[in-house]
Amino acid sequence: MKELFTIGHSVHTVEAFVGLLRRHGVNALCDVRSSPYSRHAPQFNRESIQKDILTHGIAYIYLGAELGPRSADLSCYENGKVQYSRLAEKEVFQQGLARLRKGMENYCIALMCAEKDPLTCHRTILICRHLRGENIRIRHILEDGSLEDHCNTEQRLMKLLKIDPADLFSTEEAQIERAYDLQADKIAYVLPEGRQKA
Repeated sequence: MKELFTIGHSVHTVEAFVGLLRRHGVNALCDVRSSPYSRHAPQFNRESIQKDILTHGIAYIYLGAELGPRSADLSCYENGKVQYSRLAEKEVFQQGLARLRKGMENYCIALMCAEKDPLTCHRTILICRHLRGENIRIRHILEDGSLEDHCNTEQRLMKLLKIDPADLFSTEEAQIERAYDLQADKIAYVLPEGRQKA
């Protein structure tokens, strides 16, 4: 079975961040931020983090154009808000997933975004949603370095949204999909006024 990790850089120091990656055997970092820059944590700006982790023997791959939570394609938006379901249908997104699957054959990969909690990040709500059910064990590296299996993340999401997995009129799988939809709507990027589709 293939293995995939996710991690949020949050406000970690580079040293602490590299320590988390090494602790879990990660040797390739896949940056899935649409905009790989941070005012609050400039040590994670694309060029800086790429250079720093390479010195620790960890490869860096940027897939934010393919797997990021924003798009230049206005057909992916509704009332100015990105729709994850539309992003996921795009060929570029599917190409990004294909690159990721291929990479997992030779590397232990962690998807990186900014948010410390996987529930508030597209790495979980968009990307992992479309990898679950495959022969991939997905685990989230939490801020303290502990691991959360993706199935536990999904249960935490259901609890957060007060969705009963044992609903009389729906299967647990349908309830999980509903939870993904609701959370996607909560965290999706909204275009600034003036750039929104008329």
